[in-house]
Amino acid sequence: MKRIAFKMSVLRGAEKEYEARHNPIWPELQRTLLAHGVRSYSIFLDEETNALFAYAEIDSEEQWDRIAETEVCRKWWTHMAPLMPTNEDASPQSTSLRELFHIEQT
Repeated sequence: MKRIAFKMSVLRGAEKEYEARHNPIWPELQRTLLAHGVRSYSIFLDEETNALFAYAEIDSEEQWDRIAETEVCRKWWTHMAPLMPTNEDASPQSTSLRELFHIEQT
């Protein structure tokens, strides 16, 4: 298993809608995430800056990257685009974060 984290942002005033669209996420998107090795996925909001912090536990980065190629992911991006800064393909603008510390009970 691999841990990944990245940051994005949500537009001011769109926080509640962003949260509502994730609770629950579309069942087909959830199935796609799970089928591509996502074990756990959380998104946190910094209410002062509207920064989003995402953390996921995945089987592999290759599987994770293939999610972006799925039809449901591209539909989700289009659905979420009005709420956040995006790239030309409607994917959310994001920055990967490097893990500096981790502790785990084994």
